[in-house]
Amino acid sequence: MLNDVTFGQYYPAKSFVHNMDPRAKIVLIIAFIVAIFLARNFFGLAAVFLVLVFLVLLSRVPFGRVLRSIKMILFVIVFTAILNLFFYSGESAYEPLVDWWIFTITYESVVNMVFLALRLFLLVMGTSILTLTTTPVALTDGIESLLTPLKWIRFPVHELALIMSIALRFIPTLTDETNRIIAAQKARGANFETGGLIRRAKAMLPVLIPLLVSAFRRAEDLGDAMDARCYSGAKGRTKYKKLRFTWRDLLGVLFFAALITGIVFLNMYLGTKFDIIAQIASLF
Repeated sequence: MLNDVTFGQYYPAKSFVHNMDPRAKIVLIIAFIVAIFLARNFFGLAAVFLVLVFLVLLSRVPFGRVLRSIKMILFVIVFTAILNLFFYSGESAYEPLVDWWIFTITYESVVNMVFLALRLFLLVMGTSILTLTTTPVALTDGIESLLTPLKWIRFPVHELALIMSIALRFIPTLTDETNRIIAAQKARGANFETGGLIRRAKAMLPVLIPLLVSAFRRAEDLGDAMDARCYSGAKGRTKYKKLRFTWRDLLGVLFFAALITGIVFLNMYLGTKFDIIAQIASLF
């Protein structure tokens, strides 16, 4: 039931992306998100999509494995798109396509719905590449290194990175635990596949209670294990692997700088998503 959860799961492979510095990958994924929200037309999103496909090929992660990250939030994407379709408040230069009761569907609302759905799709796909190509330990070290300047104001950087690492590690563990509990409930005659939304929600109650108990038990065991190993936070702690910025990271920075620059030029010369489609429509 929850086998499609890819966030927090690492896909082992030997690739250009896997060998990059985790700090560089975190910065570049932020640049990727900036590029998505800088794009004001479909040509900009198309450029981001081509970069995404190139990254998937470069990482040697199966494209289907990356697409699985969409399944868990597909409902959120569709629901958000529908809300924008019916309640987009932008001014329309055309007659409404549908005008019924409190719902008004315009040409601009349809374009905005498709544009927003594509943005969310690219956002989820891009962030899933980060977790699929970076181990939780490397990701934690990268976050801690990037947040090092905050130690000057006595911000608990190491503790924050540790919490994020534990959270990422627990995602696949709790997913497997949930699947085992669901299989056990099905063996006892529970039905999770049929019925309405309320009935399915009630059927999940026998799953949530043992899952919470298991999560607290695992957290307590982890705390006892850390105490037994005399864990005392970042004080006097050293790193087994030193993070180093290499030529791969430099190429990545230059590549994403070119991407953002290209999107800015596309915005300047092609206009917004409404302008481009209006120009195409005028040709017919």
